[in-house]
Amino acid sequence: MRPAWLVLISFAFSHVAWATEQRVDSDKWTRKYDRHFKKYSKRYFGPYYDWHWFKAQGIAESHLKPKAKSHRGAIGVMQILPSTYADIKRKNPYFRDIESPRWNIAAGIFYDRGLYRRWQQLPGQDRLYLTFASYNAGYRRILRDYKRAPAPVDSWQHVKPYVPRETQKYVGRIRELKDTDQLLTSRWKKRRFKAK
Repeated sequence: MRPAWLVLISFAFSHVAWATEQRVDSDKWTRKYDRHFKKYSKRYFGPYYDWHWFKAQGIAESHLKPKAKSHRGAIGVMQILPSTYADIKRKNPYFRDIESPRWNIAAGIFYDRGLYRRWQQLPGQDRLYLTFASYNAGYRRILRDYKRAPAPVDSWQHVKPYVPRETQKYVGRIRELKDTDQLLTSRWKKRRFKAK
């Protein structure tokens, strides 16, 4: 039998390797579209907003595959429905083809901004998580779930149990891709409590 400290060290190293491989900025993910994520994050969220959040969203949506199509008809890197794209294009007539990675990413981040503006009740990070949840499940659905959560609702964690499981996983995936420290901490805690 191996000593407990050796098991913990090997577990930590294996999870560091996994997390590094999964990070949004790892070599596993193409950097081909980074300029679009940077440009449109800056345009719609400001120059100091971390564009990696939106790249993580693109990974969660399509693994950054511009030809991706969902069973519901969503298209491209950011998996946008043609009807949603048409609405976005009315406000941005210079946007071109939905299948172009550039315009698909621009439209996705523009749509995120609109959702982000609706969630002024919560502080920055939690507001962003509600934005991603709304992108995945629809704003009205997440607003209904937000209202179902017992007051005071002051974080994503308060709303999370009330949203669809798929949406919980979606937001969790984006957080994992963006923040491996949080990922390692949460996995470490789960593992440690299971061991007791």
